[in-house]
Amino acid sequence: MEIIVKNLPETEVAHIRRTGSYFEPQDHWGRLISWASNNNLIPPQQSFIGISLDNPNQVENKDCRHDACVTLPEGFDKEKHKEIKFKKLDGGDYALYPFYDTPDKLHNAYQYMFGEWLPNSGYDPDYARHNLEFNLNNPAEDAEGKCRVDLYVPVRRKITG
Repeated sequence: MEIIVKNLPETEVAHIRRTGSYFEPQDHWGRLISWASNNNLIPPQQSFIGISLDNPNQVENKDCRHDACVTLPEGFDKEKHKEIKFKKLDGGDYALYPFYDTPDKLHNAYQYMFGEWLPNSGYDPDYARHNLEFNLNNPAEDAEGKCRVDLYVPVRRKITG
């Protein structure tokens, strides 16, 4: 698996938050996709990004938070959309893991990145920023039910000396 480090710009998104197990149905995605479609915020011009805000090894499943996000174009009029929340995602260096498998195996990508790749790279995780899951397909439309996700893990160069 070749991991590359990319610099991502700061990005503004609309988002809907859900609290509960990451392995339960993610109904907030349907609400976000419906809102995004109604506002012509669809790929390839815009991206859908998932953000898991909690580590399920440290937080009870029922308390895990997840944000379903869609990127916004320059000049999007947020004032007309009081029903949705907005925020900026921090830019910077991110290690990219291109994932293609069933959604239940995405945690394996996280385990690889934090357990194997990061300790052997010239980088440390940057816990001040969130991991970003760029969703590149709909698993329900994939012949094998797999999801294609570009997992971006925030990193910073190791300080040596």
